[in-house]
Amino acid sequence: MSTLLFLLFVVGIPLYGTYKKINVFNAFIDGAKQGFETTIGIVPHLVAMLVAIGMLRASGFFDSVSHVLGPLLAHIGMPVDVLPLALMRPFSGSAANGILVDIIHQHGGNSYVSYLAATIMGSTETTFYVIAVYFGVVNIRFTRHAIPAGLIADFTGVVASIIVCHSLFGYMK
Repeated sequence: MSTLLFLLFVVGIPLYGTYKKINVFNAFIDGAKQGFETTIGIVPHLVAMLVAIGMLRASGFFDSVSHVLGPLLAHIGMPVDVLPLALMRPFSGSAANGILVDIIHQHGGNSYVSYLAATIMGSTETTFYVIAVYFGVVNIRFTRHAIPAGLIADFTGVVASIIVCHSLFGYMK
C-alpha cells in the first residue's frame, strides 16, 4: 500500500501539474533552489547551537545538575541515568539520541530506565534547536512565549513519561 501511495505521488503530481499547464520541471527546480537557500540560511544558527551544546557538555553542567537533582528525582520514579537525556533533549536531538543509545546499552532494552528514556524521547521536542534554527531563518528576534511554552511542553512530556512508564511497567531496577 505504501509503495502504491508513493507511486501515486511521484506520478500524480507531475500529471496534475501538466493538467494545470504548469511547467513541472521549472517549478521543481525553483523549489529546490529555495530549499538550498533556506539550508544556507540555517547553517549559522545550527553551528551556534552546536557550539553552545558542546560548551555545556564540556563544562560538566549536565553532570553537575544530575548529581544535585538525582536523589530528589529518584523518589518520583525518575532514575538519575535518565536526567541527562531530559536535560539534553530540548537542546539537541542527535545528542539526546546518543544518550538514549548509551542508556539502552548500559541497562538493556527491557529495563525501566530504557523504557522511560525512549518514552521521554518520543514525548519531548528539541525546543532550543527549533527556536534557534526556524526563528533564526525567518529573522524573528523576539520569541515572546515560544521558549517558555516549549519548555513547559517538554517538562509535561517528561512528567507524563514517568507516570505512564511507572503505571505500565512499575519501577523496575
